[in-house]
Amino acid sequence: MRDRRKRNVVSWSALFWCTFFLLLLSYLLFTSSRFFSPELVHTLPTPLNKALSDDSSLHFRSSLQETVTLPDQALVFLNHPQTVRPFAKEDINCLYFPANSSVPHSWRPPIDVDGEEHLRKQMVRCPLPPPGFTVSIRVRSNAQLQGGHSHRWDLLVYEALVDRDNSTVVFVKGLGLRPERVSNASKFECVYGWDFRKIKYVLRSNVMSIAQEIARCTTPRSVLSNPNRTHDSVKVSIRVKGGGTLNSIARPLLSPGLRTPDRKPHEMCICTMLRNQAQFLKEWVIYHAHIGVRRWFVYDNNSDDDIEDVIASIFSVKHNISRHIWPWIKTQEAGFAHCALRARDSCKWVGFIDVDEFFYLPSGLSLLDVLRNQAKNVSVGEIRVSCHSFGPSGLTQMPPQGVTVGYTCRKATAERHKSIVNPEVLNSTLINVVHHFHLRDGFHYMNLERSEMVINHYKYQVWEVFKEKFYRRVATYVADWQEDQNAGSKDRAPGLGTKAVEPEDWSSRFCEVNDTGLRDVVLQNLTNRRTHLLPWQEEHRRGRRRSRKKKGKHKG
Repeated sequence: MRDRRKRNVVSWSALFWCTFFLLLLSYLLFTSSRFFSPELVHTLPTPLNKALSDDSSLHFRSSLQETVTLPDQALVFLNHPQTVRPFAKEDINCLYFPANSSVPHSWRPPIDVDGEEHLRKQMVRCPLPPPGFTVSIRVRSNAQLQGGHSHRWDLLVYEALVDRDNSTVVFVKGLGLRPERVSNASKFECVYGWDFRKIKYVLRSNVMSIAQEIARCTTPRSVLSNPNRTHDSVKVSIRVKGGGTLNSIARPLLSPGLRTPDRKPHEMCICTMLRNQAQFLKEWVIYHAHIGVRRWFVYDNNSDDDIEDVIASIFSVKHNISRHIWPWIKTQEAGFAHCALRARDSCKWVGFIDVDEFFYLPSGLSLLDVLRNQAKNVSVGEIRVSCHSFGPSGLTQMPPQGVTVGYTCRKATAERHKSIVNPEVLNSTLINVVHHFHLRDGFHYMNLERSEMVINHYKYQVWEVFKEKFYRRVATYVADWQEDQNAGSKDRAPGLGTKAVEPEDWSSRFCEVNDTGLRDVVLQNLTNRRTHLLPWQEEHRRGRRRSRKKKGKHKG
């Protein structure tokens, strides 16, 4: 009996020491993995991309998700844990690696760092790498972000939304489909997965429709059951039957308008796509707010002119503006379709115009009156508004009171039109050609009389502004002006070649009719009687004061 108790004591002792060593080993493995993994020091930005002045920081693991090479820059997309805010621009450098080398050849600061916090992703715009080089990211702590695939822009699935009917709307570049035509969907299929190189591990589904650069896919149930996990969710791509699967960075997100609300908060909204137009945004927003617009969706196509600060300075109850990062070049039609889906749940009508285009109502009716009159015919799904193109009007410098007051001479005949649409009645293909959309069966468009409403298009401004149009056109099916194509197209400036060289008589061109209608309305209704300034001039003055105060604080 005594021997048996002794043996039991030895057994319990062995069990204790065995358990102790297992716990110790687990602890050592955990701490060593933390020690040898890169820790990235991240300064919290407030607002987005602006670093705090204190030393607040978070240690976390982050990763490089994808890289897309555009003709003039590289877009590097980063993943962040849910609890972490993005990097500031000052935290990051772009690293360049020769082919088959893990040693960086050089580094450069990024062009810009951008992101949308609710998506927990961030985009770093790096200068274009030399031919044969790849690009990566190094943060201030000298940790290099690992992982991610590199893609060419000319053949890529780049965005995706899950629509109300649970189909996935897929935005794709490079299929070369004809404009305004529905293509044969049976030639394609949709695939969902993490790695499209391993085709046996992907989910396949039917393409319901495909046109221009947009496909609509049947969404697998397993994808619908796990929406909006942006950092690790499956990607969607398009496979050409008998061919290959396109590279993709698109992770399906739920569209904001998944159901039709009982009452939409805004009668009139505007979608626009822009690049480096921040200096014109205040006048455009404030004027359209005056005539009844309450919601703006700004699709930013790689601006680097502090547009976030301009939007923040004018955002208010009357000026509800959201900026959406849309870095994809020559995709205006796709961007407008994307915007129509986003605006659908909150807007009865959505106008698709540029920042140099202004609705003008010569009749004296309000914009909302015009919309309500047209809405009496329930089959009207689109209102088409003619455009008058204004020239430099004798000016050689930007008009200090804004485009609506400064430019008063235009061409005699109207050029084309822009549209205001009911987003509930768009054709499921989302076909559009910038100027108008295709509608569902049973709905039609209505041409407004020019005496009721027109668009003043300040297209041919002073040369300093106009020459920026030579950089790149945003529409998919419109040739850039540096290209020797479609010389007689209305999308080009008459008489100009392919180089941004100012003609001697530029300031007097495109002046056939003196038209001061909108100028008179603006001066009469928007001028401050005390300061004699227009609202955007006052806002500009306040901005300069804020800037001087900031400089004074830094000097102090």
